[in-house]
Amino acid sequence: MLRTISLLAILLQTIPIPIQSQDVTSRLEVAKRLKPVPDHLVVLTFDDAVSSHATFVAPLLKKYGFGGTFFICEFPPDFDSDKKKYMTWEQIRSLHEMGFEVASHTHTHANVAKLTREQLVQELAYIEDRCLELGISRPVTFAYPGYETHPNALETLTQRGYLFARAGGDRTYRPSLDHPLLVPSFSTTGPNKKPTLDALRKAKNGEIVVLTVHGVPDYAHPRVTTPPELFEAYLNYLRDYRYTVIAMRDLAQFVGVGKTRQVLTGATLK
Repeated sequence: MLRTISLLAILLQTIPIPIQSQDVTSRLEVAKRLKPVPDHLVVLTFDDAVSSHATFVAPLLKKYGFGGTFFICEFPPDFDSDKKKYMTWEQIRSLHEMGFEVASHTHTHANVAKLTREQLVQELAYIEDRCLELGISRPVTFAYPGYETHPNALETLTQRGYLFARAGGDRTYRPSLDHPLLVPSFSTTGPNKKPTLDALRKAKNGEIVVLTVHGVPDYAHPRVTTPPELFEAYLNYLRDYRYTVIAMRDLAQFVGVGKTRQVLTGATLK
């Protein structure tokens, strides 16, 4: 889980960092291309390659014209054998073909805090390679299984070209303060819609709401189900109140990833 940003990170925002003039030019060019973060900006993310993502969620998102990111893993032990619970790779490819983002949740839903660097590389490489084999874009975003983070993971994700990584925390994403590889999110799990609607109302003043959704419903892990009728109610709310609903990768339109990573070198983990 996330801890508040360290004092060092705050101080780094006010201390001039020696950089080459070429770096200044490139950053200014990036800054000119970035869009200001609008109010009502929401990122929808879906975990675990649950079957209802293909059969219910994706068609509904297309109906509403919303973006979304599907974080894929081969959840043991049933991913290969029980397709009532999990999508096939053909269904996963169809999500990509529909225009949604297919991204990484590790190969085996592994706790990154318990992996060596080499093991994490293997977990990431499996999903990357599988995507490329099937004509799916190589993942550029990641979700931490169980929301467990680790400093080694940030370094490895950076080295492999990941732009954003989603954690937990039940709070908004503040690009000026939060590391792009430690993006907080709210969960939609459960039958009570008030916490999710309350969270959505916080998408303002430069803060972005990222939602973590599991199955709709979740046949593999019922404890994290989002009831289908509530999920559609959330989409109705987003439409009626004119939210901009995007995939995780689309944050790059608003967030200067390279600059943010440099400024937030003091970001800490629990």
